Amino acid sequence: MNGVKTTKLGEGLSNRHITMISIGGVIGAGLFVGSSAAIAKAGPAAVLAYIITSIIVFLVMRMLGEMAVAQPDTGSFSTYARKAIGPWAGFTVGWLYWWFWVLVIPIEAIAGAEILHAWFPQVSSAIYAFAFIILLSLANFFSTKSFGEFEFWFALIKVVAILLFIVIGASAVFGLWPLARDVSGVGHLFSNGGFMPHGMGGVLSAILISAFSFFGVEILSIAAAESKNPQEKIKRATNLVLYPVALVDWRSPDLQKLGTFQYVLVSLNVPQTKLIMDMVVFIAVASCMNAAVYTSSRMLFALGARQEAPKVVTKINDAGVPTIAVFASTFVGLICCAVNYMFPGQVFGFLLSTTGSIALVVYLVIAVSQLRSRAKLERIGAQVTFKMWLFPWLTWFVIVVIMSVLGYMFLSPQYSYETTLSLGVTSIVVICGLMVTRKNKTAKRMAVHLD
Repeated sequence: MNGVKTTKLGEGLSNRHITMISIGGVIGAGLFVGSSAAIAKAGPAAVLAYIITSIIVFLVMRMLGEMAVAQPDTGSFSTYARKAIGPWAGFTVGWLYWWFWVLVIPIEAIAGAEILHAWFPQVSSAIYAFAFIILLSLANFFSTKSFGEFEFWFALIKVVAILLFIVIGASAVFGLWPLARDVSGVGHLFSNGGFMPHGMGGVLSAILISAFSFFGVEILSIAAAESKNPQEKIKRATNLVLYPVALVDWRSPDLQKLGTFQYVLVSLNVPQTKLIMDMVVFIAVASCMNAAVYTSSRMLFALGARQEAPKVVTKINDAGVPTIAVFASTFVGLICCAVNYMFPGQVFGFLLSTTGSIALVVYLVIAVSQLRSRAKLERIGAQVTFKMWLFPWLTWFVIVVIMSVLGYMFLSPQYSYETTLSLGVTSIVVICGLMVTRKNKTAKRMAVHLD
């Protein structure tokens, strides 16, 4: 079939690819720019939000690592949910996750296009956005190694940027930065309304925002399935956690306008701050979109392999790339991008609102899946080589925290719209999952009866 076949995916990812994917997965444009929104919501207590979120994500990754080491699978938590909770659960979380990452493609393309348009205004933002999607998608068509190489260098640049920022910030806090004029050490933590000016509600709001900054680290369990010795790679990568802490005057109107990192660097009189941050954010945007194309296509492939998506998406080329799944995910991303420019501020904003709580729903499903799968393994006396700590107490802790944040979002006037839309979409997908599950069971019974 012209070099196209339906076999297993390729094994093009090496140790360095998996390691940098695991680190770079939590360093997106949302961290460099979006963290300012978390600080504006919670004030200095945003530090608590990031610490709480990093702990939750770390524990979720340990749970996912436990399941992934036992059974590496491109479907990742979708496959584990299917086995631990039921086929409808795997269908639901798989399609929700695909939808989330498909929408990330135009989001990042639009962000990158705005930067390019500012540099070279002769070309419209729309053309930049479409070209951005097409070029990065092509890198995913050739081989899994192409994705790994792009992501390795993108992640490396992001890590270096974070480390330099930490060095500059720490130097300023301890009075060692020569260009700083008005740095008060940790004074901003307790002045200007106190450490927690908006109470615990502000912290919960910031947790929601910070969850999106971390969302993406779970990609390593998907990517590791396309490598040799995936169990070892998952063990190594799961133990890596990286999170930033930024101390700024949270009341400043420039904070959200510039973004946390740029605002801090401007305050410290770092030369060419805007150019530096634009370049770093552009790399982060490219990295995130590269990951979005990869992740959405692999999840679609896994759904197709389980007969929960059209079978055509399981076709792969000689390099082991699911080309139809890559094309389908990219095509939907292009349509969403076109909708944004055709109806600015209307349809696309509505679509984005449907993903408001998907990150937390995915983490919740991972926790419940690990709780049930571990219990099943212990009942049959199976050996677990990579374990979640203090089981089941830490697992229940994660479930309770996530449920609390989701409950707050649903009751909060500020987030109720997005949460309601997200839950509405989730309910529709659950219904579809139950219908597909029933259809597949009926088809299997008929096949057995005919035999």
